[in-house]
Amino acid sequence: MNNLKKKTYIDLFAGCGGLSLGLYNTGLWKGHFAIEKSPDAFETFNHNLIENNNHFDWPNWLPKSNHDINAIIKNYPNELKSLRGKIDMVAGGPPCQGFSTAGKRNENDLRNKLIKSYIRFIRQVQPKVIFFENVKGFTQKFDKNKIQGKVYSEYVKSALEYTPKDGKYLGYKVEGRLVDFSEYGVPQKRTRFILVGIRKDIANNTKPTDFFDSIRSEREKFLVNKGIGLTNSLEDAISDLLRINETISPDTASFKAGLYNKPKSEYQKLLKGNYSEKIPDSHRFAKHNPSTIEKFEYILENADKNKTLSDEIKERFNLKKRTIIPLCGSTPTPTITTLPDDYVHYCEPRIFTVREYARIQSFNDWYEFKGKYTTGGKRRTQEVPRYSQIGNAIPPLFGEQSGLVLNKLISK
Repeated sequence: MNNLKKKTYIDLFAGCGGLSLGLYNTGLWKGHFAIEKSPDAFETFNHNLIENNNHFDWPNWLPKSNHDINAIIKNYPNELKSLRGKIDMVAGGPPCQGFSTAGKRNENDLRNKLIKSYIRFIRQVQPKVIFFENVKGFTQKFDKNKIQGKVYSEYVKSALEYTPKDGKYLGYKVEGRLVDFSEYGVPQKRTRFILVGIRKDIANNTKPTDFFDSIRSEREKFLVNKGIGLTNSLEDAISDLLRINETISPDTASFKAGLYNKPKSEYQKLLKGNYSEKIPDSHRFAKHNPSTIEKFEYILENADKNKTLSDEIKERFNLKKRTIIPLCGSTPTPTITTLPDDYVHYCEPRIFTVREYARIQSFNDWYEFKGKYTTGGKRRTQEVPRYSQIGNAIPPLFGEQSGLVLNKLISK
């Protein structure tokens, strides 16, 4: 398809590229540029989507590297304003850790202030459509607020809808809803807040509620065309990656990596596609000591699946960790986090590999991850290793469905 006919977009807080990969897979979108602060995540993004697949027409005025959104707004105001009328969509939502119910919800988390940066960026560029994703907690009040609980989703909605009297900024018609990605083919019960905004001058032809109606009504046809079902299980996602055959890890010689086994599901065939390597990318096994393996074996035999361990089992092994969940192979997983040791593999006494994480999030097998596998301690605040890159991502399979519907909405 001719690139001139493709819709243009900017990916904000792009991470390792889950949403952009979904848009790339539609064949209908072309990226202009992406903003991602982490050098680790941007290395993965750059390798796959910029260097290897030429998915971005990167502007000359912007260095092709990781960037902070506030630095872009401050240093390139005229360049951003010059994009008005040229960008069809701004996609992506600010980092969510301050809102997440999985962590310590902190209203004063500095990352929450990135919401205001996001709105400033939208007002500079004024795309036709906005696609915004955030955690479920984004729609919930902060109970500790001394004055009153804030619901950030309402703040974003009203800020985007605002139209000043001078008419310099048109504002958007906006709709936000919670969406469970497991209902869209992703083998993971992951509920996220999705917000769609359509610029008011084009909102006569279409409205943001059309997005949610269309993506739901079209999902079955989309997934049937992909050869997979509406619901896919953990086993559907990763049973061809069991630790049956192994070799030396290509990127860490002191570790073992798994080889591909024969695909056992249509989901596996879809994500493997034409990828011809014998060793899956980032399929390096953790080095568990014998006592950990013994503990995991006991947990797999005795603990309830898809639930955090009982106090009895925690006491038996003197476990202080809040979340350890042995997973069930025959259902979608609970929401995967950035911490791989939160989960025990459904049938082997070990944690997931990075590639298994990627499968659960619906990344294509050709998508290669860069940077450290994992990190700990204080470095967790500075570094974004491979597990975290994937755990933070929008599942590409949902991104692809969104891209198809959004393309239709602004083509009316």
